[in-house]
Amino acid sequence: MPETNDAFVRFVDVQKSYDGETLVVKNLNLDIAQGEFLTLLGPSGSGKTTCLLMLAGFEPTTHGNITLDGRAINNVPPHKRNIGMVFQNYALFPHMTVQENLAFPLEVRRMSKGEVEGRVRRVLDMVRLGGFEHRRPAQLSGGQQQRVAVARALVFDPKLVLMDEPLGALDRQLREQMQYEIKHIHDNLGVTIVYVTHDQGEALTMSNRIAVLNHGEIQQLATPDTLYEEPQNAFVAQFIGENNKLLGRVTSMNGMNCSVEVDGGGKVEARAVNIEGVGSRTMLSLRPERVQINPPDGQFPNVFEGRVEELIYLGDHIRTRVSVCGDDDFIVKVPNASGHAALRKGDDVKVGWAIEDCRALDV
Repeated sequence: MPETNDAFVRFVDVQKSYDGETLVVKNLNLDIAQGEFLTLLGPSGSGKTTCLLMLAGFEPTTHGNITLDGRAINNVPPHKRNIGMVFQNYALFPHMTVQENLAFPLEVRRMSKGEVEGRVRRVLDMVRLGGFEHRRPAQLSGGQQQRVAVARALVFDPKLVLMDEPLGALDRQLREQMQYEIKHIHDNLGVTIVYVTHDQGEALTMSNRIAVLNHGEIQQLATPDTLYEEPQNAFVAQFIGENNKLLGRVTSMNGMNCSVEVDGGGKVEARAVNIEGVGSRTMLSLRPERVQINPPDGQFPNVFEGRVEELIYLGDHIRTRVSVCGDDDFIVKVPNASGHAALRKGDDVKVGWAIEDCRALDV
């Protein structure tokens, strides 16, 4: 989504330091559209949660401005920002029932008893917890508690909902189920959601756009498919999805493409994405599913001799580790398709890929 003058949430030159010296968020400029599901994705210490806390009002900015729906909110206290919040630890009141937990944000807003009861029923149906009104959090499973936390963030019809690693405490199967539930709630309500996670699979599944952060700076801001297919630097390529990397030196340029002499041996033709020019060091980025073993003659310009080092059966594909171009940990995802020739450890193979699937990036 392009930046517009009427962005729903806007960070303008925002910085944050806790000690007055080290910036954990550096000159953040970010526009978020109304109704968007935007994820702040990055490793621990990248600044993503700090960005969320500044937007919520729990942390002040050191420099810069944050606006919500055209209104500057730097000096607006959290309870007056009309923002819903979902935490990893759910933050439910243990002594209250589900109904009382959901009614609390409505009662502090002095809504009538009838309106409170109607809104509580509506959000319970939304998160499929009708009939659980009189249970306490300790009587619920982790997934049910998380649904209550999501319902409480939505019950007062906030302008914006912030979610900070909300699925981190759940097991894998339940976490994947909750990803789809939150995504469906967003699609149905059209509420704006800013979501924080370090899980790239979670971000790819749920988001309209993803801002990848590292060391307090946005490395790339794009849709999930663009981030995965077209990483703009080595950090994003390595952080998003599985990735083969080959280090080398650029030997020539040809329009959008370049030739790279790989350190382990071999000359690779690649898409020149983020390099300084001829003679510069580069990291070649190549997704395992874009590599083919024993391709037909003439199909690819990049074809190299290799040896199968390991085969791991994963159901829909066979994760094949190959020694090629001096790299013993080069991964190929071989589809488990009917009629595919069986591979064995120690087999000599050819490995090939297209120029456009191999991206020359910074080191």
